[in-house]
Amino acid sequence: MTVTKVSEQQTWQEVLETVKALDPQKLEIIKATLPIVKEHGEAITKHFYKRMFKQHPELLNIFNQTHQITGHQPKALADAVYGAAANIEDFSQIMPVLERIGEKHRSLQIKPEHYPIVGENLLAAIKEVLGDAATNEIIDAWADAYGVISDVFIRMEDRMYKTTEAKPGGWAGFRDFVVDKKVKESEVITSFYLKPKDGKQIADFIPGQYITIKMDIGSEKFTHLRQYSLSDRPGLDYYRISVKREEEKEGEIPAGVVSSFLHANINEGDMIQITAPAGDFYLDMDSDLPLVLISGGVGLTPMMCMLNTTVQERPDRKVYYIHAAVNSKLHAFKKHVNNLAEDHKTVKSLVVYEKPSAEDIEMKSYDKDGFINLEWLKEILPTKGADFYFCGPEPFMKVINKALKQWGISEEHIHYEFFGSFGSLD
Repeated sequence: MTVTKVSEQQTWQEVLETVKALDPQKLEIIKATLPIVKEHGEAITKHFYKRMFKQHPELLNIFNQTHQITGHQPKALADAVYGAAANIEDFSQIMPVLERIGEKHRSLQIKPEHYPIVGENLLAAIKEVLGDAATNEIIDAWADAYGVISDVFIRMEDRMYKTTEAKPGGWAGFRDFVVDKKVKESEVITSFYLKPKDGKQIADFIPGQYITIKMDIGSEKFTHLRQYSLSDRPGLDYYRISVKREEEKEGEIPAGVVSSFLHANINEGDMIQITAPAGDFYLDMDSDLPLVLISGGVGLTPMMCMLNTTVQERPDRKVYYIHAAVNSKLHAFKKHVNNLAEDHKTVKSLVVYEKPSAEDIEMKSYDKDGFINLEWLKEILPTKGADFYFCGPEPFMKVINKALKQWGISEEHIHYEFFGSFGSLD
């Protein structure tokens, strides 16, 4: 299985010609004001979202409001604005990040007509937050810079839309799927098997990618869009998502509106609208190195897809699958992974429970208690010459990323899915 990245198709000469159109004096203004924009980035983007949603409430049908509450979305936008502006003279240096954003935009159905709305409100937010420091000259320069950046995204995403629609089984926009099966995997995770309502072919995807679902919830004023990793291998006649029911956290983060609705109200036979698979976090199927999959909690969803695909398509490849959960009650797909490990000598499963139950202790159903650390990884993995993929809560991923780097694993062999734009786990 291979993938052609958009950067390989993009005519970069056209992009560079667009960048050259930016007046040199305005380019110098952008460079000079970058530190100020970075310092006040989150304040600007928080104000931007409030301003934009007030003037264009219809956009609340696109944006995840929980990410507004947690601050994830404003931070992601602040990172994106700064990162794109800082590299405006040579976007090829940040193409993987631009593609990540473009994939999310395509999956969410962001269209060219949205960019002027964002630009107008972003520039106004810069002016309103920075006050007199944001002179007309500075705002004018940033307006031109935004024009260049948005033009790059619009043309890149246009290619993504066309490529996706042209694929066998591909489609544009949202497509109706029916819940063929609903399976409880743990106390908090439930799987939904989705088949196309029209009975026609569905698009292939690369292990690790996700789909966007659109939910109209009766008690909610606006439509909700959510992205969920595909948790079973490609080549089947269904897509599977495995959704964790998100509970309210310490009175600050509300319970997951969509995840709660899916668990409580969506059943077999119900219809869900989804966009075609997307995402830039995916398994390199051509590598011959041992594969190490590390997941925490519901971060196992893309790992299950990678594991199932590898067993099916590369049964000779050695796989070490390490999963961390609170205990067995919250551990999804445990029996399935154990069966794979029993049936395939190339697969080894290792389990870490933070707080094993009395039954877990009695049954000896885990390999380590507490947390994953570098010392333990060195003990259980016979080599560090492997490809490492990991996914889970951000604190979990920071620990894993730090451990792998301390072990001397090069960046080209470290792969993870990170929410945001130009953020990192460092």
